[in-house]
Amino acid sequence: MLVDNINRKLSLNVGGRLLSLDRPQVMGILNVTPDSFYDGSRCPDAHTVSQRVTTLLEEGADIIDVGGYSSRPGCADVSVDEEKRRLAIAFEAIHRQAPDTIVSVDTFRAEVARWSVEEWGVHIINDISGGEMDDNMFATVARLQVPYIMMHMRGTPETMMHDRYLHYNDVVADVLQYFSVKIAHLVSMGVNDIILDPGLGFSKSLDDNYRLMQHLDEFTHIGLPLLVGISRKSMIYKLLDITPAESLNGTTVLNVMALLGGANILRVHDVRQAVEAVKLVTKTLQCTH
Repeated sequence: MLVDNINRKLSLNVGGRLLSLDRPQVMGILNVTPDSFYDGSRCPDAHTVSQRVTTLLEEGADIIDVGGYSSRPGCADVSVDEEKRRLAIAFEAIHRQAPDTIVSVDTFRAEVARWSVEEWGVHIINDISGGEMDDNMFATVARLQVPYIMMHMRGTPETMMHDRYLHYNDVVADVLQYFSVKIAHLVSMGVNDIILDPGLGFSKSLDDNYRLMQHLDEFTHIGLPLLVGISRKSMIYKLLDITPAESLNGTTVLNVMALLGGANILRVHDVRQAVEAVKLVTKTLQCTH
């Protein structure tokens, strides 16, 4: 499992700017929620949001991913209006503190995605459901012409860990097949910039998560950018019998493995450590030429 991103030459059209992925990008997580699984990431008010934006930027985030709806199992439902209210707090802070920052919105709702792009100039849509939870999402992405992060998940955040969603013939082959169908649909609608996220931790058993980690390079063969989000997830803390708060070291180890497997974007809570991992892995690969 060793993929050289330097020679893959991938890029994204982000608000009319060409974002090169020769160097893997670090996406910092900004959760404007009271109930995200990792309490260190929760920013329920304007003050904590502003502090979090400052930290993400100072530590070197290339992209800030803003979410107003927790996707942890058993999370409370949030209305469209409440999701927008939460997101607006973050968008306003980012515009005030660093207006040139690339921003993605973490939502499965087409209406929220449209509002985020049209009203706030958000650059990327990050959809955990791959269009499965809102039939209007693909058409919305096609009309907006912004990069679309498509994650693999079965069920919903509330049901995704039920037994019926955890059985695969071959998790790697099944997720690849899922993406091939979805990509064909998006391309037929005129969507140009698609980013794949295999959905580690979503409707996957512990072993399935690590099988996907072992075979990340197979997803790079599709020829699209690959995002990996494993930050402080249960696949780390359950295996090590620790808590999310104690999972930074495990996260960094798996982020390095993800980079070696071809990840172009790391979605993380802890930006500084991810930026350091990118620098070290990139330097190592450069010296093999």
